Amino acid sequence: MTLDRETGGNGGGNLDDLLVVLRGIAERAGQATLMFYQQDGGLEVTAKDDDSPLTQADLAADRVIRQALAERVPDIPIVSEEGVDQGDVPEVAERFWLVDPLDGTKEFISGNGEFTVNIALIEHGQPVAGVVHAPALGMTWAGAIQNDGTSKATFAEVNQPGKPIACRHIPKAGATVVASRRHGDPQAMKRFLGGYTIAEQRDAGSSIKFCLVASGQADLYPRFGRTMEWDTAAGHAVLAAAGGRVTDANGTRLAYGKPGFENPPFIGYGLG
Repeated sequence: MTLDRETGGNGGGNLDDLLVVLRGIAERAGQATLMFYQQDGGLEVTAKDDDSPLTQADLAADRVIRQALAERVPDIPIVSEEGVDQGDVPEVAERFWLVDPLDGTKEFISGNGEFTVNIALIEHGQPVAGVVHAPALGMTWAGAIQNDGTSKATFAEVNQPGKPIACRHIPKAGATVVASRRHGDPQAMKRFLGGYTIAEQRDAGSSIKFCLVASGQADLYPRFGRTMEWDTAAGHAVLAAAGGRVTDANGTRLAYGKPGFENPPFIGYGLG
């Protein structure tokens, strides 16, 4: 796996290599989740300390991702949601992985398909590469930014090559807003959206919301409920590579590697 992200002699070959590798790992982890999806006899679900659900699928995907990353780049720490829950909290510095092996476990349990596998590479507090894979939908979004600022973001359906995606400018008719189906603060959302002309609001599960903004299907993703860094890093990477940005409520760029790995409220933006 190429991780120096220097500009390649072919004008971005390193980005292509990195995205292909990350997509492959995420899609293998996605296959592991589907072994348990809508299975006969029901799904075994346990509760974590914060009362969020945990399934065999979360653990299976986590094993696939952690093993693949450790084999390819053993010197880069891996911060995984499931690892942290089990007390495996590595020290992180300038470069580390953030992994959510199954984002949207409630969507997984409900069977609506809007759950994702998320892998992101963090450098100097920012996500510089990431992949969001929706196994049940057969969709993968990926994005990376080279050291010189060159970026690439793609969308691919299962067994198909990736196609470039990019954020859009807000249409004259107004912005399309994506919001969490199950979480959030309605009053904070209302106050924030008061500054915009809104054409449509769409609900979506997991980190797919970042990807809708990155692919020009939406313009704003405000989130005022609690999230962790592994919930957002991969989608943030895709959005940034597609030309967007993610800030906290004060307009400061959302950073990673914070104590406890907990995010403040944030907003994902397309092109204004």
